[in-house]
Amino acid sequence: MTRFNAITSALFDPLLAPFGEEHAWFDLIFWSVAGGIVALIVYKYVSNQAGIERAKNAIKVHLLEIRLFKEDIAVVLGATGRILLKNSLYLGHNILPMLVMIVPMMTILFQLEAHYAHDPLPVGSVSLLTLKMDGRQPGVPDTATGLAKAVRLELPAGLSLDAPPVRTADGEIAWRLLAEQPGDHVASIHVGDEIVEKRIAVGGPPRKVPVLRTKGMEGLLYPGEPGLPAESSVYSARLSYPERDLGWLPNGEMGVLATFFGLSILSGFALKGLFGVTL
Repeated sequence: MTRFNAITSALFDPLLAPFGEEHAWFDLIFWSVAGGIVALIVYKYVSNQAGIERAKNAIKVHLLEIRLFKEDIAVVLGATGRILLKNSLYLGHNILPMLVMIVPMMTILFQLEAHYAHDPLPVGSVSLLTLKMDGRQPGVPDTATGLAKAVRLELPAGLSLDAPPVRTADGEIAWRLLAEQPGDHVASIHVGDEIVEKRIAVGGPPRKVPVLRTKGMEGLLYPGEPGLPAESSVYSARLSYPERDLGWLPNGEMGVLATFFGLSILSGFALKGLFGVTL
């Protein structure tokens, strides 16, 4: 996961930068359309285009058969069965291109989410840093009392605690942080002899925001910073950031997701004739 995020970030960070973090709407539209084109190219060269065309034509024929002989129940039932069979074949022809397509499409989406779904913390705001312990690791205390003794948060200049930490018995600790000065700060979480660093973006221009650092696969969704090592006693460290205002586009993670898939699908159908692709 960490290597994959590092490779994709090294590729996309300079690609996204020339379009400007200030003009998120342009990058979201551009890369969503690019995602649709990637999908068309994958379908053209990976899918069985002839098989898809035959299945679609057969479905049309059997639908026409139902319309022409709608009074004959035997013909209608037979045509309906054949439609279901051809539809299964059609779906089968789409499985392989979808499996191939999911990697580049998700890579683009994850990078767009990291760059444009959130804003840095405003100076003077309060946010929640949540730490989740990995109880499967040896030596990690299971109780709130044990966690209190094992975990300590060290903050750099520019950040301060707004309230004492809250600890739960299921291995979570939450700190309310006050963002005092702009910058890309690094907080240090001490768990016994282990030190886990968490980047925190405050103020300044819009940029790639490090929301979650984790050892789980959900780290693929948040390529803003490296994942945690497998042997860490910490499972994840998450910071709550405000949603970015994307103007006339929907805001936040769900907004980026909806924009990407909506425009990718629309552009795919709009350009399929140009690329000679049967969907």
